[in-house]
Amino acid sequence: MRRPAVRADWSGRSDPEDGERARRWHQVVRPCDVAGAPVSLLGFASDTGVMRNLGRTGAAAGPTALRKALANVPVHRLEHVDDLGNVGCDGDALEQAQADYGEVVTAALAAGSLPIGLGGGHEIALASYLGLAGAAPAGDSVGIVNFDAHFDLRGGERASSGTPFRQILEHAAGSGRRAEYLCLGVSRFANTAALFDRARALGVRWVEDEDVHAGRLEALRGEIEGLARRVDHVYLTVCLDVFPASVAPGVSAPAALGVDPGVVERLVDAAVATGKLRTADVAELNPRHDIDGRTARLAARLVARIAEGAIQVAG
Repeated sequence: MRRPAVRADWSGRSDPEDGERARRWHQVVRPCDVAGAPVSLLGFASDTGVMRNLGRTGAAAGPTALRKALANVPVHRLEHVDDLGNVGCDGDALEQAQADYGEVVTAALAAGSLPIGLGGGHEIALASYLGLAGAAPAGDSVGIVNFDAHFDLRGGERASSGTPFRQILEHAAGSGRRAEYLCLGVSRFANTAALFDRARALGVRWVEDEDVHAGRLEALRGEIEGLARRVDHVYLTVCLDVFPASVAPGVSAPAALGVDPGVVERLVDAAVATGKLRTADVAELNPRHDIDGRTARLAARLVARIAEGAIQVAG
């Protein structure tokens, strides 16, 4: 069930002596039920999928921690951002929560807003896709760009944080929609051989974590730009466990190696710059295991970067 945004989540420092050029996120966010601004936020307050996937729980508190970290981030191009509140998961009703979230995303897209999801477990991915699929014309293709140490292509009848991209590809195939999946940052030591086999069988493109570095930026940008040229819509998702555990300790499954945040940011920029980005999310923020708010601050920076970039692309 969706809850309206709470104004108390959006408080922070103000510098009135410096005028309008000194605004921060807490000064441009408007809690509301219906999106009207070019960018909107929607929390997915669930870690039921993480629990089903036998991960460290605590990500249900991720949206609140992310808003708190985002509140004091300066704004440069943003005039208004709509906070659509959270979609929560009642008990074990994950599938219903994913459907509810998807409905809000569909409505935001119909209103001309870019919905950015605040996770919550990576089961948010299926919910984001359902929202995009609900808004996209029949037959339009979708490209998924996922920064993640894991494929999240697990089998099984029940949804979890480990199944969303298999479910997305199955949903697309069943509805006659072409979907392409690009996963950047995959770890050989965090995915079984069976998952690599499934990725091949499903036509997934991926780049392993040790190959996602500054020396390969142009080639990696080319992967994202190539995907965007082949599809009508792009969905961008960042699982915070793609980063080194020293940088992002507050996740459900910390990375042993991880990818440099600066490299990921530049590739996120490339996805936004395609002009085809329709929805995005940042997943797996687990405040229970965060140290000094490191992971929350990194997540907030990513959300701000996506939002500012989208406004720049829109002109």
